[in-house]
Amino acid sequence: MKRHWTKWGVSVLLLMLAVGLMAGCGANESNEGNGSNEATVIEPPAGIESASGSEENEAAFPAVLVDGSGEEITIEEEPQTIVSLLSSNTEIAFALGLGDKIIGVSNFCNYPAAAQEKEKLGGQAMNVERIIELQPDMALVSQYHFKTHADVLNTFRQAGIDVVVAGEAKSFEDAYETMRMFGKATGTLDKAEAIIADMQERLAEVKSKAEAVETPKRVWIEVSPAPDIFTTGKETFMHEMIEAINAANVAGDQTGWVKMTEEEIVSLMPDVIITTYGYYVENPSEGVYAREGWAEVPAVANQQVYDVDSDTVTRPGPRLIDGVEELARFVYPDIFIP
Repeated sequence: MKRHWTKWGVSVLLLMLAVGLMAGCGANESNEGNGSNEATVIEPPAGIESASGSEENEAAFPAVLVDGSGEEITIEEEPQTIVSLLSSNTEIAFALGLGDKIIGVSNFCNYPAAAQEKEKLGGQAMNVERIIELQPDMALVSQYHFKTHADVLNTFRQAGIDVVVAGEAKSFEDAYETMRMFGKATGTLDKAEAIIADMQERLAEVKSKAEAVETPKRVWIEVSPAPDIFTTGKETFMHEMIEAINAANVAGDQTGWVKMTEEEIVSLMPDVIITTYGYYVENPSEGVYAREGWAEVPAVANQQVYDVDSDTVTRPGPRLIDGVEELARFVYPDIFIP
């Protein structure tokens, strides 16, 4: 049975936590996610309805699973209240039909629009006291929280909160596994499988259309502007997306997120440049076109610089497929735009 805490018990726990935080905390942490304001809600595939306490869900518990921490955990009962402390976790939870159960999200959860109406509970630095006061049945957290705030997560567990850690996702398959894990933990596995099947079908369609490409274009992905320009190499979603549309990542010999100089980038001579920071830099394409020494780069000479919604190409959630389709339309409009 789930532990129920009295007001006195929660107060004692908060006091103990405060002592621990005064002794061991204080490190500054970087922000999570990004701040685009996309408000259009992606609808779940046909047949997906909101989560409910059906007999089928009751039969799914207790649920035993291995989460992103690598540990086996047991969820005794279907959660009725949830806090989500990572943007991608929140997007997945809403897609699973759990929006009504979510009582708090991270400061950076901006999609769907309904997520912006939920109580904000911090980001990488969580509002621990408030989370414990809310007494959610479940907390969906990140690898960062697991690696740097293990003591806090243990405090949540002591308060009777089921903690589910999202795995580190570098590919579509990793994202699918996180969706399945959340589905199993919340009694919505069938919904998760339906979302995954829809994504897989759409990705297969993109790959099928991309077979018409005769000469793959060379693509440069820019995830931060000058002067500190970063790109995406292997083991990232964007690299997998570029391969899916039958294009070539000019930084494909790199791994992960890497910084490169303007001279190095110009020497790669990309046919298309994709930026992902239009949510905080006005007219990113114009900024690229204005760079000194870039005039002979094919993407600049031919006005082939485009900005994509960063959230759809960096968050391991249901909208990754939207990112692939948008990227395909920019790189190969003759094939992907009717």
